[in-house]
Amino acid sequence: MTEQDTASTVDAAAETETDEVRDEADIAADYIEELLDICDLDGDIEIEERGGRVYLSVSDEGGALRVLSKPDTVSALQELTRIAVQAETGEFSRLILDVGGSRDARATELQRLVDTAVERIESGSSSAALPPMSSYERKLVHDLVAEKGFHSESEGEGRDRHTVVRR
Repeated sequence: MTEQDTASTVDAAAETETDEVRDEADIAADYIEELLDICDLDGDIEIEERGGRVYLSVSDEGGALRVLSKPDTVSALQELTRIAVQAETGEFSRLILDVGGSRDARATELQRLVDTAVERIESGSSSAALPPMSSYERKLVHDLVAEKGFHSESEGEGRDRHTVVRR
């Protein structure tokens, strides 16, 4: 295989991955748009791709999406959207859904939890356990903890999986 053949193969693989992400994003956006129509809600859908993962944000001007922006509701909608994408593509979807800024609000809440855990450790505790959360939220927490120069790890199983912060 020549160097040119190798470059063509790499380019084709990158193009296929981009097409797959675009397909996943389009399918997810169509699913959410249809859901909003059924609920008689208006929303603007924005699609981003970061690190091979699709991020779908739904926003509106009047705050009507507030009814769908509760954390448990967003998680359920995200899971339904992932299932719709998987049914269409045959591939597992890792897309992230945000409705009405709920992800930013949750990130702020997670930052407060990490700050409180770090304060407890600095006050003498050997560790601080945070409440159970999704794998995506635990990843965010691990990053926030590392930024503060502390160590964290996930413990527990299933719905009880949570993060423990240590010095």
